[in-house]
Amino acid sequence: MSTRETLQPPRETGRPPERALMKIIIGSDHAGFTYKREIIAQLRAKDITVVDVGTDSEAPVSSIPFAREVAEGVASGKFERGILVGGSGNGEAMAANRHKGVRCALCWNADSAKLARQQQDANVLALGERLLDLRTTLAILEAFLNTAFDEIRFEERVAELDA
Repeated sequence: MSTRETLQPPRETGRPPERALMKIIIGSDHAGFTYKREIIAQLRAKDITVVDVGTDSEAPVSSIPFAREVAEGVASGKFERGILVGGSGNGEAMAANRHKGVRCALCWNADSAKLARQQQDANVLALGERLLDLRTTLAILEAFLNTAFDEIRFEERVAELDA
């Protein structure tokens, strides 16, 4: 090993932020309202700051305004991450991904969330309450919160996404 290699610290692949400092914005339509409440309870139990932008009931509403508000909150830098919950999560993901700097991943298991964070630096998570059981949803949430972006390997890919 050369002197140079010995003196330089190893490069880190990035770390998840301290949870006490994490700010998350969350929104849902009527079809994701029940799971949204469960997710908020889980996040607050972990001392994560959560801002709920609605909806506030199971009365039918469009998901687009809520997805837009979550995406704008993340894109502006006011929130580190966002979460959207709908019936399938598809419409929410499509609406969020129209915003520059937002990388919304529609996830169906913990592995998909882990890869989305690790390889694409996903900053918004979309979930489908009608397609997932609560246990799987909470496992996806944990993977989304705890997986760091591997910036050494995937920084160029994310730059391409954000171009």
